[in-house]
Order: sequence, then structure tokens, then C-alpha cells
Amino acid sequence: MFYVLISCVSLILLSKSFTNKPIPAGNTQMKLLSTWYWGKSSIASWFQKSKSVISLFPISLTMVSNKRILASKLENEEEEEEKKVSLLDLPELTLECILERLSPDGLCNMAAVCASLRGRCKSDHLWEKHMKQKWGELIGDSAYRQWQCHIASRKRPSLLDQCSRKSLFMDVNGFWPFLRIRSKSEKRRQSRSSFSDDSMKAWYLSLESGELWFPAQVYNRENGNAGFMLSCYDAQISYVSQTDTFQARYSPHGGWATEENIQWDRLRSPPIDIPSHDLYVSDCLDDLKPGDHIEIQWRRNKGFPYGWWYGIIGHLESCHGHGHYCCCHHGDMVILEFNQYNSGSRWRQTVINRKYHREEGNEIDGFYGGIRKLHNEEEIARWKNLWPTRIVE
Repeated sequence: MFYVLISCVSLILLSKSFTNKPIPAGNTQMKLLSTWYWGKSSIASWFQKSKSVISLFPISLTMVSNKRILASKLENEEEEEEKKVSLLDLPELTLECILERLSPDGLCNMAAVCASLRGRCKSDHLWEKHMKQKWGELIGDSAYRQWQCHIASRKRPSLLDQCSRKSLFMDVNGFWPFLRIRSKSEKRRQSRSSFSDDSMKAWYLSLESGELWFPAQVYNRENGNAGFMLSCYDAQISYVSQTDTFQARYSPHGGWATEENIQWDRLRSPPIDIPSHDLYVSDCLDDLKPGDHIEIQWRRNKGFPYGWWYGIIGHLESCHGHGHYCCCHHGDMVILEFNQYNSGSRWRQTVINRKYHREEGNEIDGFYGGIRKLHNEEEIARWKNLWPTRIVE
């Protein structure tokens, strides 16, 4: 259509070039030729201009089309963003249910998302469940006190910090060195502040990382050494996450003894919260009778800590009856049997007086201390599971 319009305009201009004035005979041919040439050149020039104009149309149309496509994409993206639901947009109860189902690693990863989730993922009630599931049977009051001491040691200012404060008043001329010392000490205090958190999460991670050593008791110490068979000794233990085992430090006499690769089933929380060198005051002596399962304190000499040893109450030699005819529980003397040793061993049996028993023994046979009667079937079953495969000499 555009080409037709150009053609019509060119013809009109060409027709105007012909006038009604008479043309001289001699100039007729020349006029016709010049008119023809002018018309041809006019048509050509118009045609060239029209081509240049037409060639600009696709470019402008393409730009308009691209702008429309880009605007459409932006609108679609905005609509998609509006449709997306943030985790923080969820109802409070829904978000809480999600966090409660996360593992400890999941809670740590979620806490790194934003400040709001960091605070939520640190809540004690979320970590208390994980603490009970993994550490509940091993953590007692003594371990909690150890954790509190650990926190206090992180918060306590170091000797270097105290000296740097005093140097402000003692050395005015050395003011700039003091500032350098102070800046370093402040950095150390800031680094310690990250560990001074007393939350349940911090406690769990301190246990998991092995940073915290805490008190527990180890069955059959020194990997089941015959000299410690069916015993349980106090130790400071630390978790090794790479092997899912523990390392322990004992204080038998003088220096520390160590042991590694201790499995979970060889550990327990101390049932009685007393220091390992203290004598336990027995409260069950009057109730002891044959067949009762017990633990008794024993140590090699006065300088050693006590360990707890498993035994059973036996019958007196004078007792000829069993069951309803046994009168052993009416007498003052009580037989303690340690059946993991053979019948001829000096460790197989000992006798105590239920009325006057405190600590009995000597430097040869060792010293027997307090007694606790076992009522829990699970405790008894645990001792039986540790029974040696052969009788100890």
C-alpha cells in the first residue's frame, strides 16, 4: 500500500511538470527528454527515501516488542514472588512444629538463615528434647555443676586482662603500648564471650564437640582388665564424635590414667553424688538378706579413690536352710559374695557387721566401704551383661 502511495505522488508531480504552454518545435524533443529524466530521477529518489523509512519500521517494532516481553516477565516474576510463602509467614504453631522435628544439625542450619530464626532455634525447649534423647542417661547433677564451672571459667577475666588494667595507672609514659595490650585482651574477651552462653544449645554442643569434660562412671575400666572386673570407677570423660566413643581420665593415685574407645554401654551417671574419696554412709544394712544384689565401695589403700563393685548377699556358714527357713537376715553378720572370682580366691567372699560397719579391711585385702542395695532391675541386668566370659583367678 505504501508503494502505491509513493507511485501516485510521483505521477502527480510528473504531471505538474507538463504545462499547457506551447512548446517550440526545436525544443520539443529536448523538453520531453529532460522531463522524462527528471521524472525518473524523482521517482528513484522517492523510492530510496521510502526504503530507508520502511527499513526503520522493523527496528522500532522489535524494540517495542522487547519492551513488552520484558514488562510481561517482570509482572510474572512479581506475581510469583507474591505467591511464594516465607517460613516466617507461617502461623506460630506451624513453625514451632517444624522446628521441633528438626535434628540438632537441622536447627543449627536453620539458625544461620536469619536473626529471627536464630533466636527461635536457640530456645531451650527445642534442645532439651535432644539433650534427653542422647545424653539423658549419662548426665547427672555433677555433670551439670561441671558445666556451670565451665561457663564461669569462660566469663572470668584472665590475669593478662587484670594486669593490662593496672598498667594504665602504673605507666603513663607507656600509654600506647598499653592500648595495644588492651586491644588484644579485649579481643580475647570477645572470643570467650561466644562460649559463655549458658543455654541448652550451648551445653549440647559443648558435649557433642568434646570440649566439655564431665564426671561419669566407667564399668570394667582399662578395657576389662581382670583387676577391675565387675567394678565401676569415677572418671572425667569427653565425647569423641568421630568414633561415637569416649575417652576417660582416672585419678587412681598420683598422676592421671587415661583410657580411650569407651563404648556407651560401659558408662553411667554416678548414682550417688559424692566425691570418689569419700565414704558412703550405708542406709540399707538392716534390710540386707541372702540373694540381694548390691554395690559396695572398695579401694586398695587409704590413698586410692573408691570404686563400686558388684556383689550378692550370701548365706552364713551356720545357715542350713533356704527360703522360709533361712535366718541370716536376723543376724548381725552379713556375707558378701563376688562370684566373678573362683571359689579359692581371697576376693571371693568377705564378712561385715551390719550394726557397726563403716570401713573395714587392711592393706593386703583392701578396704570395704559403703553399701547400696540395688532395687532397679535394669541396673541389675546391666551388671549381669558385663559378666566375664570366664571366672577370674
